[in-house]
Amino acid sequence: MTSPAPVGILWGGLTAGVLDGLDALVFFSLVMGAAPGRIFQFIASGLLGPGAFEGRGSVFLGVICHFIVAFGAATAYYLLSRMMPSLLAHPLLCGPLFGIAVYVFMHFVVIPLSLVPKRGAATWVGFLNQLFAHTVLVGLPIALAARRAARKP
Repeated sequence: MTSPAPVGILWGGLTAGVLDGLDALVFFSLVMGAAPGRIFQFIASGLLGPGAFEGRGSVFLGVICHFIVAFGAATAYYLLSRMMPSLLAHPLLCGPLFGIAVYVFMHFVVIPLSLVPKRGAATWVGFLNQLFAHTVLVGLPIALAARRAARKP
């Protein structure tokens, strides 16, 4: 019998990455007026700094980084669920709470340690979008994928 880990991590990371990426494209393009490529250049600027905004190649790097983070979150959830089975038993509660934890970790640890150019204070609408995206589009699909993979024979 094969481990459910790769299946749960694959589907959780892929689903969260796609949904969160689509949310970023819709929100930051339509609501905030950013060009779609700039969204992923911003992500790439975590590694490249302000130079990420000078070329188109950094768009691809931003997409790759975005999915690495999504798969990392799915891996973390799976590993935590091995120690705390309640994460699999209650995905509708634990998934969104995990999504908030991912947001806090990204906002207060990853971004400050990255080369992302410093910005002004976030808007309330931006914060609410991030809260929605991380609870519903990141945490919840990761938790549901982990639960589904754990139930497979």
